[in-house]
Amino acid sequence: MAQDKARLSLTTQILIGLVAGVATGVLLGPGAAGLGEIGKLVIQAIKVAATPLLLLAIVNAILTTEVNARAGLRMVVLATVNATIALALGLLLSNVFKPGRHLVSVAVPAGPAISAQKLDAMKVIGGLVPTSLVQPFAENSLLPLVGMALLLGFALRRLKDAGEPVEGLERAFAQLQRAAETILGWIIRFAPLAVFGVVAKSVGEHGMAPLRGLAWYVGVGVLGLILHPLLTYQLWLVLYVRLSLARFWRAAREPMIYATGANSSLATLPLTLKALDRLGVSRASSALGACVGTNLNNDGIILYEAMAVLFVAQAHGLDLSLGQQVLAAVSCLVAAMGIAGIPEAGFISLSLVLATVGLPLELLPLLLTVDWIIARGRSVVNVLSDMMVSILLDRWEGRRFDEGPEAAPSAVGA
Repeated sequence: MAQDKARLSLTTQILIGLVAGVATGVLLGPGAAGLGEIGKLVIQAIKVAATPLLLLAIVNAILTTEVNARAGLRMVVLATVNATIALALGLLLSNVFKPGRHLVSVAVPAGPAISAQKLDAMKVIGGLVPTSLVQPFAENSLLPLVGMALLLGFALRRLKDAGEPVEGLERAFAQLQRAAETILGWIIRFAPLAVFGVVAKSVGEHGMAPLRGLAWYVGVGVLGLILHPLLTYQLWLVLYVRLSLARFWRAAREPMIYATGANSSLATLPLTLKALDRLGVSRASSALGACVGTNLNNDGIILYEAMAVLFVAQAHGLDLSLGQQVLAAVSCLVAAMGIAGIPEAGFISLSLVLATVGLPLELLPLLLTVDWIIARGRSVVNVLSDMMVSILLDRWEGRRFDEGPEAAPSAVGA
């Protein structure tokens, strides 16, 4: 027990790795180049572990979710609207500020083959149907992988609803998911070492230019994560819900603070439910919107990924067309499905999105050095997303928030 208390947090370890990397890069100069291989190995391990984990998470979410069809459809519509706005905002900010241009000197320029072939929309759409059952895992192909997961999940759910004995399979999938999450947790423990190696290599070869580029990356990402709640959620509250903004933010303060420290919307769920209780949201709506909907309410992850995909493309000198950006956005939306609760979910799913749309992964180790900052913003926005969908579900059922908590309906979709 004393050892656990004495162990440094992952964030502290990453900060130590960052400072040590800068010092080593300045000291060794170009001689630190070999240390960058550590980061590549960690990213490769994350990508390998993330692919089966995403499939298992989606199948388990379908198997364990009991939702009234009408209420479930409403939840999906609301979550999709919020996610689409988050995607558009992430893409808009990257197109306006072009933060990736500040890392062009660090990234290896992408050849014409990547621009012309790997980002070809028709090829990716054709890849929705895998050539074999192992192809999505072998190539880390996100869209066919999610398609397989949905088919398998709904097929098993159909058997379960028909009374077939699938409890053994259900337990097996749950145990496999926990095992995959454990493996991924072990890999994430090497993140501080990866940060040290990548920063040492980058500073040794390019001086402080990578740090300035990363500052732009963090700045644009945090800006988007601030603007989405202030614009999207507050407009919902004022124009549709008719709920006092002061009342909402008072209730949301505690889960937001906890999410910043815990860096997990799932771990914050008990506080999120208490906040919704204080606002007078019915238990049926909060259970559906926050507990079940947490698999879809990932606005923070989605906005971040949309911004980060364009950042990586810009850093490699690629200008994505509108169609290519839409394709990347759809991949971000799909990658966020069922990702709730997975450690460093946004960064992990970003690696799958980049692989899916054919963008290089070489910059990911460098982005890992500052992901701990953006990750906390992602978690806070995801918590607010859970709250908003729950509130909107209640409003859709006729709840009048200007009449006080006592007017809350007792059920959703009844």
